[in-house]
Amino acid sequence: MHDIKAIRENTEAFEAAWSAKGKSGSASEAVKLDAQLRAAQTALQEAQAKRNESSKLIGQAKAQKDEAEAARLMAEVEALKGRMAEAAEEESLVGAKLKDLLASLPNIPAPEVPEGDDETGNVEQRRWGDRSKLPAGRLNAPKDHVDLGAALGGMDFEAAARMSGARFVVLKKEIARLERALGQFMLDLQTVEHGYTEISPPVLVKDEALFGTGQLPKFAEDLFRTTGDHWLIPTAEVSLTNIVREQVTGEEELPLRLTALTHCFRSEAGASGRDTRGMIRQHQFQKVELVSITTPDQSEAEHERMVECAEAVLKKLELEFRTMLLCKGDMGFGARKTYDLEVWLPSQATFREISSCSNCGDFQARRMDARFKKAGEKGTHYVHTLNGSGLAVGRTLVAVLENYQDEGGRIHIPAVLQPYMGGLTHIGGAA
Repeated sequence: MHDIKAIRENTEAFEAAWSAKGKSGSASEAVKLDAQLRAAQTALQEAQAKRNESSKLIGQAKAQKDEAEAARLMAEVEALKGRMAEAAEEESLVGAKLKDLLASLPNIPAPEVPEGDDETGNVEQRRWGDRSKLPAGRLNAPKDHVDLGAALGGMDFEAAARMSGARFVVLKKEIARLERALGQFMLDLQTVEHGYTEISPPVLVKDEALFGTGQLPKFAEDLFRTTGDHWLIPTAEVSLTNIVREQVTGEEELPLRLTALTHCFRSEAGASGRDTRGMIRQHQFQKVELVSITTPDQSEAEHERMVECAEAVLKKLELEFRTMLLCKGDMGFGARKTYDLEVWLPSQATFREISSCSNCGDFQARRMDARFKKAGEKGTHYVHTLNGSGLAVGRTLVAVLENYQDEGGRIHIPAVLQPYMGGLTHIGGAA
């Protein structure tokens, strides 16, 4: 959500930013509606003031037994009531249009975000790892996770389809345990080593929560709604960020660093025909989410720290990955700046997104009315919010299965996960 005053004062800058994201003319339209709204508000206030003045004069005219003047003033008051009603209606209609427009407009990219219309404009920042050192690095034709999972008896898409339809999976035996191990490992890493506070939040939320983080109203078709007035969260970002909704936090409490391992639910309405095979794009999946609530002067450094915390998961798993700075056209609705982590998948011979870490500035805070207060000051300021995956568990499972497969179809368990697997060193063969 944006401050209309800021748009009035920097119309050209907002227009340029939104034009780069396909929203040409939005800043000018917002300023136009704002001018109409203020004109309606002024007309209403002037009519109210005139009515109040005339109402007083009616009493004076009657006291002086000037019935003609009293009648004229009463007629004037009635006319003013009509003008007030028209101005109030105009204020309501234009105000709603302006609010809807502002709610539909994406965040403004940070100055250092590169130009670009899609993922081809993203810029690689760094790369880590050596795929040739992993078991799959020695294979000429590595299998994908679907074939591996089926051969090991641990992945059943047909059973899931019978009960739930497409884009679901039933995990079994050691692969189910490996998924659980990954989630627990990630959660322990982020809490014990990186200082995030573990949260167990609701996965059902109301409209206001999704509006606050920017999923509503624009992305309703990507969500699952219950028969009541709740939605299933697409990411724990929604639940964690809304903890500070309509709250004033002391500056000394910031940054707040929160993490949660939850199920997430996405309809994938915009992904028809994409990644239909396997676990890359599912309706239901688990994810460890990272959220930071900071002051504006902390947020840039906190963003870099968050990316490092997500990268640490892949480093400990010894999976090759690259860190990408997204261009303007590829960033999400609420993001001011985003880094994506992309892990190497042998079966596809390419890097695939496994984490997205975004700095939203005060964009979400304005929608949630989340503020902080400096000690000794009367006023409050909007917080900055940041979110990232640390990591998506299903996609990490895919990466582990594919990168740690050997020529016999066994899966080597990464050393860091073996304590979570009861000391098991392989899936599909003797330890």
